Amino acid sequence: MSDIFERILEYSQKGYSCSQVMLLIALESEGKENQDLVRAVAGLRRGLGGTGGVCGVLSGGMCFLSYFGGKGSDDEVENENLKIMYKELYNWFVEYTAEYGGINCKQIIADDSRNYVQRCPILIRDTLEQCISILQKYDLI
Repeated sequence: MSDIFERILEYSQKGYSCSQVMLLIALESEGKENQDLVRAVAGLRRGLGGTGGVCGVLSGGMCFLSYFGGKGSDDEVENENLKIMYKELYNWFVEYTAEYGGINCKQIIADDSRNYVQRCPILIRDTLEQCISILQKYDLI
């Protein structure tokens, strides 16, 4: 996972948001690029468009799970365990971020812009690890 952490830092330094980093890593794992997808998840930045709402790492994590288990075309079917996977990630994230007072970006950052650098990369790494674990559990990767 140290390699992933280096990628997280690299993408973050290039100005990508937490949710974008999550999807860039998902795409990269399959040797793909999709600028439109990466651009679309930018709206999750800093708690749903900068509102301080739900952390972009959590929403990006849900997108990460969906990337591997969701429906993407007419002939695809959503993985039957996707809703369970969402719940597992959500419950884990609630517990993981309890020390910050909640799952909202505003709570995690706590009005201290240094926390974007200190907390977010670690939060991304640990959430990616959790997503990968969940996807492996359900044989999606």
